[in-house]
Amino acid sequence: MNQPSFACLGGGHGLYQTLLAAREAGARSIDAVVTVADDGGSSGRLRRELGIIPPGDLRMALSALCGDAADGALWRETLQHRFGGNGAMAGHALGNLLIAALTEELGDVQDALDVVSRWTGSAGRVLPVCTEPLEIEAEVAGLDDDPRVLRTVRGQVAVATTPGTVRRVRLLPDSPRVNPRAIDAILGADIVTIGPGSWFSSVIPHLLVPEIVAALNETEAMVVVVLNLSPEAGETQGFTTERHIHMLSQHAPAVKVDRFIAEQELSPTEGERRHLRRAAFGVGGQIEYRDVRLADSRGLPLNSHDPEKLAAALIEVYRGR
Repeated sequence: MNQPSFACLGGGHGLYQTLLAAREAGARSIDAVVTVADDGGSSGRLRRELGIIPPGDLRMALSALCGDAADGALWRETLQHRFGGNGAMAGHALGNLLIAALTEELGDVQDALDVVSRWTGSAGRVLPVCTEPLEIEAEVAGLDDDPRVLRTVRGQVAVATTPGTVRRVRLLPDSPRVNPRAIDAILGADIVTIGPGSWFSSVIPHLLVPEIVAALNETEAMVVVVLNLSPEAGETQGFTTERHIHMLSQHAPAVKVDRFIAEQELSPTEGERRHLRRAAFGVGGQIEYRDVRLADSRGLPLNSHDPEKLAAALIEVYRGR
């Protein structure tokens, strides 16, 4: 069979691993559709000072897609290089500064990303999900003496690190301008992946853009949600795998998913798997269990997806669809 084309939705380290998996799968083409709500660190500083889309998650995706030639590895390290010291440059990633400079020179962040892709011999294209920076706002329980009281927390970093329990998130603005190239990528793909990653700050925000949900329901691609290996400290602390799925469907009740890929050791009992099947069926999907966890040199499991194993799982599920 011809190798499938991929559109991968997400942000940060989760999207990085998925893009590596798409490369391992021998994808005919890869489009990374990237969240643009980061407000911390180097990205947050550039966003506030220059009024641009935060570049950090875009940089991570560019790094994952750097070419295989000898210069590709150097480009990957260069994009990720972070300046030390205590001055104005401290903490900035070079790739963030490069994206910011090219955006100012060319007047368009997509043109800037395409130039970097060309320079780095990229295996795919990086597309911001929206053409304006977004802000995440969450309703959080557990920040008050009365557990029934919900407090509003604003900003990706604040949401990701809250000691409370996130009940719901929304985007500001609530009707952002979608990147039309992101829609084209979803409609033109054979496999669309969503996740893994920070559930409320990297995964669900994509599903709060109405045009993205409409494209996911319209595409002929197989839509796959790659579930996290464990709850994330802060925003999903104590969440079960089932609750992750419920949160996705709660925020995007109209979305249809074909498959969920879960680590085979996450839900070992038949009772747990029955509940997960029911949750997946609620959004039209089926759940597939595969060994997708990365292991260290001693064979001990790590809390990260193995790109080679994830690639094999995606291709197997796609061809067996």
